Amino acid sequence: MTEASAINAASKRLALALDALAAAVERRHEADRGEQTLDDQLHALGADRSRLAEELDAAAARNRALESANREVARRLDAAIDTIRSVLAANAR
Repeated sequence: MTEASAINAASKRLALALDALAAAVERRHEADRGEQTLDDQLHALGADRSRLAEELDAAAARNRALESANREVARRLDAAIDTIRSVLAANAR
């Protein structure tokens, strides 16, 4: 092999190696971008979870307040019904 052909062969191997290196670097950049995207999605999911937990807590508190108000209304209705029955019974005599 002549010196020129050896240099050409070495140059081709170097070019192929550089192409392979560039491809590997690009794959690594894509993997890093994918990882960042996953991190961003995970952070967004965590924020959504926190927001939904707060909304659930607020809804549960509102539900307890409505149940309490419902019991109070039922108690007052029962008292009003008893009063009306007493008045009707007294007038029926």
